[in-house]
Amino acid sequence: MSVTKAPPAPSAEAAVRKPSTRRRLVPYWLLLPGILWLVVFFALPMVYQASTSVQTGSLEKGFEVTWHFRTYWEALADYYPQFVRSLLYAGTATLLCLLLGYPLAYLIAFKAGRWRNLVLVLVVAPFFTSFLIRTLAWKTILADGGAVVGVLDSLHVLDVTAWLGWTENNRVLATPMAVVCGLTYNFLPFMILPLYTSLERIDGRLHEAAGDLYATPATTFRKVTLPLSMPGVVSGTLLTFIPASGDYVNAELLGSTDTKMVGSVIQTQFLRVLDYPTAAALSFILMAVVLLVVTVYIRRSGTEDLV
Repeated sequence: MSVTKAPPAPSAEAAVRKPSTRRRLVPYWLLLPGILWLVVFFALPMVYQASTSVQTGSLEKGFEVTWHFRTYWEALADYYPQFVRSLLYAGTATLLCLLLGYPLAYLIAFKAGRWRNLVLVLVVAPFFTSFLIRTLAWKTILADGGAVVGVLDSLHVLDVTAWLGWTENNRVLATPMAVVCGLTYNFLPFMILPLYTSLERIDGRLHEAAGDLYATPATTFRKVTLPLSMPGVVSGTLLTFIPASGDYVNAELLGSTDTKMVGSVIQTQFLRVLDYPTAAALSFILMAVVLLVVTVYIRRSGTEDLV
């Protein structure tokens, strides 16, 4: 008569290694507040706006979901100049932020020394005041007859910008140039900080190795510094372009009726005209356009490591 042996009991070491069900659920419990936040303050408003965009009616009679997708086509047909203008202004401001921010981020990362923290505080110092106050300050800076306009006029810069259609009648305020200046100033820190973070992570020994191989400073920058800083370039341009394309404060305060961006149109449709379906449709069109531009840009940038 054979006797069936019981399976050996698990060792104490194996029991310690096997995580309990409660421990395996800890990461999900930690993610739960963030997921709830995204659902309540992002997903649900998006669903509500999506339903609003296909409604018809008026504020007096009420709005009803009629799946009127023609609102999207009508909104794009009526306001496509504002879409083009928004992308143009945002792209120009992003390029200017990159040209201004990269040298400054490079100096902070490699040349600032003991003054690094002070310079970083100065970079983020504009955030200590209101976005509205910072923009209003540019109305004084770019005012007609001011020092800035006088210097630009004496250097014949305004002649060039007027030929390009960015200024008119030797004035800057209420022109495309004023709007782009405001966008560049307000979003410049969003470019500098990712660039600094990316540059600061570069091992200085790589520069020394390039010098030992008789590489010139220009070659070192082109072959070592710039490729390794591309994650910061991509992150900075995205953090600048995305909010700039939907901005309306700079266009309202520094521009004119000829410089309205799509954000201004959305704000007007929501708060003044009270045409909620058109405003919601414009918002989704802007989101789709920006998402398409960002997707193409990330694919063409050749980097997946974002700061």
